[in-house]
Amino acid sequence: MRRADHDRRALKEFLQERRAAIAPQSVGFPAPSGRGRRAAGVSQEQLDQLLCRAPGTYNRLENGQMPNPAGELLSRLAWLLRMNEQDWAILWRLTRREHPPYTLHRDSGLALPGVWRGVVEAVSGVMAYVNDAEWNVLAVNAEFRALFPRCEPPANTMRWMLLDPEARTAILTDWATRWAPVVMPQLRHAVELRPDNTALAGIERDVLADPVAGPLYREFTATPVPYPDGSERPIHHAVLGPGWIATCVSEPVTSPGARVMLLTFTPGAPLVERRPLLQAPLRS
Repeated sequence: MRRADHDRRALKEFLQERRAAIAPQSVGFPAPSGRGRRAAGVSQEQLDQLLCRAPGTYNRLENGQMPNPAGELLSRLAWLLRMNEQDWAILWRLTRREHPPYTLHRDSGLALPGVWRGVVEAVSGVMAYVNDAEWNVLAVNAEFRALFPRCEPPANTMRWMLLDPEARTAILTDWATRWAPVVMPQLRHAVELRPDNTALAGIERDVLADPVAGPLYREFTATPVPYPDGSERPIHHAVLGPGWIATCVSEPVTSPGARVMLLTFTPGAPLVERRPLLQAPLRS
């Protein structure tokens, strides 16, 4: 399918700007001599050499004349042009019209801008917290603290949900049937996406060694990954007693893998009957 003209212009401007920020000498080429007119930064021809591609390959990519370029080519180009995760997402949107299937940097999602702490702490009326791609808790609000006995939230929510005896028996109601089948595939998927991450591998290793969680983890290995956004699960609130939490999840654009979590608590019966889907009215 032919790329729209406005997308082709946007792609060209985007890549020209990124090329201009890369000095040729920083990637192994001599510094420009200063003679004649030349665009700033690494040239298209130099990028062909760096990408190990035939002459003219990069020119076709930058000008939107390469339909659905391979992920390997985009990944190599993004590294050469020192893109961040937001740039990486833009590159895929403009070249392949889809979201990238994997992050560019291995440590993506392990750190967030500090402003998130203030945002989360200012949230009231619902529980709110932020965790990184390893499920380490980075910031919480007062309502989230109140969910736990002694107002002490866990340092790592995945480790707590799957391995903490108090979580499994006293807080996460129907743990084996309502929590484990949803949470365990998320851990398995995260380990698959980040095979070199020692923290995630450590959680998985401890889960497999656990006499309670281990057998269930093996059982749910082939279960499709259920995304937690919009899910409702039973829980015992330390202050408000038994009820249900509904989960809303978002992912910071610049930190793929990290999660901003909003949890609403309602005592008593399930919420499914009372919370219809939000959708626009039908138009003829």
